[in-house]
This record gives sequence, structure tokens and C-alpha cells, in this order.
Amino acid sequence: MLDHLIKGATVVDGTGAPSYTADVGIRDGRIAVIAEPGTVAEEARTSEDATGLVLAPGFVDPHTHYDAQLFWDPYATPSLNHGVTTVAGGNCGFTLAPLHPERPEDADYTRRMMSKVEGMSLVALEEGAPWNWHTFGEYLDALEGRIAVNAGFMVGHCALRRYVMGADAVGGQPTPAQLEEMLRLFHESMDAGAWGLSTTQSSTHSDGDGKPVASRHARPAELIALSKAVGEHEGTQIEAIVAGCLDQFSDDEIDLFVEMSAAAGRPLNWNVLTIDAAVPERVPRQLIPSERARKAGGRIVALTMPILTPMNMSLGTFCALNLIPGWGEILGLPVPVPERIAKLRDPEVRAEMLRRADSKEAGVFRRLANFGRYVIGDTYSKENEGLTGRVVRDIAAERGQDAFQCLVEICANDDLRTVLWPMPSDNDPASWALRQETWAHEDVMLGGSDAGAHLDRMCGAPYTTRFIGDCLRGRRLVPLEQAVKMLTDDPAQLFGLRERGRIAEGWNADLVLFDPERIEAGQATLVHDLPGDSPRLDAKAIGVNAVWVNGVEAIRDDVVTGAVPGKVLRSGQDTRTVSTR
Repeated sequence: MLDHLIKGATVVDGTGAPSYTADVGIRDGRIAVIAEPGTVAEEARTSEDATGLVLAPGFVDPHTHYDAQLFWDPYATPSLNHGVTTVAGGNCGFTLAPLHPERPEDADYTRRMMSKVEGMSLVALEEGAPWNWHTFGEYLDALEGRIAVNAGFMVGHCALRRYVMGADAVGGQPTPAQLEEMLRLFHESMDAGAWGLSTTQSSTHSDGDGKPVASRHARPAELIALSKAVGEHEGTQIEAIVAGCLDQFSDDEIDLFVEMSAAAGRPLNWNVLTIDAAVPERVPRQLIPSERARKAGGRIVALTMPILTPMNMSLGTFCALNLIPGWGEILGLPVPVPERIAKLRDPEVRAEMLRRADSKEAGVFRRLANFGRYVIGDTYSKENEGLTGRVVRDIAAERGQDAFQCLVEICANDDLRTVLWPMPSDNDPASWALRQETWAHEDVMLGGSDAGAHLDRMCGAPYTTRFIGDCLRGRRLVPLEQAVKMLTDDPAQLFGLRERGRIAEGWNADLVLFDPERIEAGQATLVHDLPGDSPRLDAKAIGVNAVWVNGVEAIRDDVVTGAVPGKVLRSGQDTRTVSTR
């Protein structure tokens, strides 16, 4: 007997093939039958009429930070609501394991680092996760059987360094014996099911003490040694971040990426390729590593987002504005707010900030420098009443001020708590045309949501439904069948997921049923539902009828069912080797 029968759905199977109408039956977590409508003879415990609805494989998000959130939110919301059934975690060099059993203070260091570098609520990290593991395998075991999505995790380079080198991981170099111990620990983690190595050399990544995170101190020889270890295990990968990911790679960064992937004989993916027609030289430069890697026996894949992710800013709390060269020293001054406001009101200081924000050294953060295009979000003072939703340019014109001066005065009225929404400068037809062209490249893949991180600042998780809605009723840059493939089979193939990413008989029943006339993501709104009443941005899923994970209904009409059918996906067991040789 079938567990459930979905009748008359328009099946978009993930391969890119034309859609077709079929009845799809689920049994024991698998797709048991795909047949012409009305021809399934086997009885089903439950069934539903899906006429006019699209049935697609569950979406695969290749870049998330759900490592902690899954403990207090096993549904990985809002990703699951938006049809994501498999998430890749442990990215950017940051994981919650391994932790040294004789140094309990390492857990506190890790929590403070994750809070700073990934924008996670420190209270939620402290209260929402059990922290009852030491080895990476124990961390995976702590999640097994209690999550609603499928989840696989890389091992973070920072955790490996911290475990072996202690406080010397920041600023120090491993001795030969310590490097051997790091490799032993790494092999042990992959034996337990880790998907491979994640690491960062990005200048924007600092720990809770404001110091460069541990992996930023690693020299190429250490990274190559770890990469070679990746290649000794089945079904493994590399994910890496360098400073040039934000704008354009240096020659040394290109050399490093190529050598790491070739040494492992495994794919390396990086995040995130920003596509902007105003910077036409960026895409060709960022794809040089991919071209060189294929010649050297590797493969390098650039992740890029198919939507413009809603992201808010503030002059009073850490955000992307702090990463503009020279801005962090002013916005992050360890002095009372009135003194910071006084600094911001100094015309010479503002002039220098604007110069730095628009300079070549600002890289991709130059996109944030058009302050006239910012929209005012939440305000907190009587002086700012009525400004929410208004564009700074218009307010500045009324007041006879330049845009940045106007923005500073509005924020000063709220003691720098004002929520600011920058309007993207790359929402023009030329940039969308360049995205359409770039997506067709064999080493470019959709992803980079950062879901689970930067919770009160950005909401990238709904990129799946927003992209499909855009393909069906908006810009229509790619056909529906191709759009679904880009969200399902493409990432599944990159990670070597076994029997996931397609609708095929015998494959795992990770499925999403949606209304093509309605599918979309709602507006990002701030909610307070994290442990400790901490805030995060959320967005409703529109037009998603149901989501199944391993054959079990996990979402119905944007509401979680309470089931936790997800599986911790372990390398080798649940992933096959994707060799580059």
C-alpha cells in the first residue's frame, strides 16, 4: 500500500526535461510509482488532487549556517517553508565541533565567534543548543533523528585549529606534530560523516575578540595538506572563502584555489559571485579559477544568488557598513553612543567615510555608498515619526542636506538604532541580462543564501520561491524546468547526493508541491522567536502547498506539521565521490 498518492500533478523532475502530468506515489520514504493519471492500481492511505499544481524535487541549498539553529528550530525555517529539503552547513570555516574535552572555555569562544562573524544571537547560541559533544561525530549524532530537513556538514578549519592549538590558533602556526594532529582529527571527522573541509581567509571574518579568525592565519602548505586529506575520503568536498570572493580575486588567491582543488581531486565551491553590469570585468575575473582548475585536474564552482537579497543596516550595530574600509573604527568605537554620534556629525569625518566607501579598496561594498537610495525602516523617536518607508534622497531634498548627512541625523535621533534598507544598485536590465548569461556557465551554481546566519540583517532563505516566481511571472530569464534543475539536481550533483535532487522511481521522496500562479516569497519582516526573544528576519512562503522530506509531510500551507523526518547526511554513506580527475 502506498503511504500517499499525489494525483494529476505537473511533474518537473529536476533533470531539465519537459514537464508532464502524472500520479506520483510515495511508500517508505521513497518515490514508489510515477504513472499516467488514473492508472495507479495500488491503494493509498491518503491522497490529494494536484491538478494544476507543480510537483518538483525538494530544493537543495548549498550554503547555509543552520549548524546551531537546527537545535532550537529543527524545521530550518524559513528554508523548509520555501521548499528546501536539504541544506549544506558548516560553511566558511565555522563549525560547532570538534571541541576539546579538556577546555570547556572553547565552547564559549566558539559561541562568541559565531555571534560576531555570522550574526547569530549569542543568547540563542547559549540557551538553544545543548553543547554536549566533543567530536564531530558526536555533534552529528546530537542532530540525528530530531531534524525536519536533510542536513550535511563540512568541518570548519577554525574548529580544527582551535582544538589542536588552543589560543595559539589565532596568530600562530602549527608545529609539524600539531599539523599531524589536525589531520588526524580531520580524518576522524570525515570518517564520522563530515562532507569535507571549509575554510576562510576573508579579511571580513573576525572572532568575538575582534581578531582574525583562526583559519586566516593558515599558510598555503597547511591548506594544501588538509585538501589532500579531503581526497582520501569518499563523497567529500571543499568550501573556501578568500578576501577576493567579495570583489575580484588576486593572483595568489587564484593559485591557492586551483592548487587546493587539484590536490584534493574534489570540487571546491566559493561564495558569493556578485553580478553587476556596472563592474563588467568582475565576472570574467572570478571565473578564471574555474578555467584554470579544469586544466589542473580540479573544479571550482562559484555560487551566486538569483535574487537581490533583502538586507538591512544600522549605524549602531555590527553590519556590512562596518566592513567598509575605515568605517569599522568609527561605527565600532568602544565609547558611548553620544560620542559616536558626535564623530559622525563631524563634516570632515563624513567626507572621509564617503571617500573610503567609494574607493577601489572598498570593493563590493561600494554598492552601499549611494545613501540617497536608502529607505528608512523602523524608527524609535518622536523626531522620526512618519519617516518609515521613505527614501533618504527625498527627505534630504526637503531638508536641504546631502544624503549622508540626512541619514546620520535621522539615525542620531534614534541613538543609532534606526533600521536602514539600502536599495540595490544592480537591479537594472543590464545586470539581469548579465546574470542570465552567467548562470549558463558550467561552473556557476545558484546558492549563497547564508540561511541561519545574519538573522536580523538579511533573509536569503526564500531565494528558491522568489526565483521560481520570477521565472514564471516576472523576468522569465529561464524556463521553469531549467529553474527547478538549477535548484535541485545541479547542487545535488555537485555534492554527490545519492538518489536526491530528482523525481524518479526509487529515489528519496523529497518533494515540493506548489501553485505556479502564486509561488512567491513574502516581504521580509522582523520577528522575535529565537531563544531569549532574540530577533530575526522571516518571510512567508506563498503558493507552496506542501513539502515532503523522505516521504513525510513536513510543511502544509506554510505551516510545519511537527514531523521530523530529516536525515543527517554523511559522506560516503549518503554522498558519492564527485571526482575532478
